[in-house]
Order: sequence, then structure tokens, then C-alpha cells
Amino acid sequence: MINLDKYLSVTWQMGGRAYPVLDCYGLVHEVRRDLGLPEWPLFEGILKEGDAMGRACSDFQCNVKPCQPRQGAVAAVYTAGMVSHLGIVVEVAGQLQVMESNPKKNVTVLPVNRFERQYVKVEYYQ
Repeated sequence: MINLDKYLSVTWQMGGRAYPVLDCYGLVHEVRRDLGLPEWPLFEGILKEGDAMGRACSDFQCNVKPCQPRQGAVAAVYTAGMVSHLGIVVEVAGQLQVMESNPKKNVTVLPVNRFERQYVKVEYYQ
């Protein structure tokens, strides 16, 4: 069971990897840890600016498997063929939702279909 209140108090900051200051990947890492899932690399210092995030994601992709949305799956948003944003699937009141961290709203939680409608291409990985 995920404690939404914990995450709704998060402040977004680019490069944030330590709770309560998290960027999109920091949020993914923290939620996976709270769900008891295997940790992914922390990618300290990897930022969205430039192509470092896209390169790191491409290099790590051989370690993950595509899947359907399910609790703990990472939602990868693609722009121009590169990963540009991440979210994580959580179950809230029996419904699958995607939790994301962004600069405008800090953390938001949306039903999977509403999350997907915001972007051109979303894939899920475990």
C-alpha cells in the first residue's frame, strides 16, 4: 500500500534524488523502494537538460522489460525517440494511477489513461 500523503508533500527540483526533494526519476526511485521493488540505479547528477538523461535511459533499457501498466511499473514518456520524463504506476483505491513529479505541480497522481493522453508516446517497464 502506497502512502500518498508522503508523496503529495514532495517538492520538485531538477536532479532531486533525496526525499522530500525529488524530480521525476527521484520519485520513481523512492516509490519503488517503498513498494519493496528492486532498486534501479540512482543516476546521480543526470538531468533532463542536454541528452544525458536520454543516454542513461537508453543504456539502462537492456536491464528492464516492457510490460502493461501495473503497480510499480515505470511509465517512460518519449519525445523524439528519447525518454524525456518518467512516472510510476501505483494502485489507489483499486485503480491504477500514474504518479509523476514536475516543476509546475510538484507531484500529481492521474488515472493511467489521463496520464497517457498528456503525451504522444508512453511505454511501461518493470
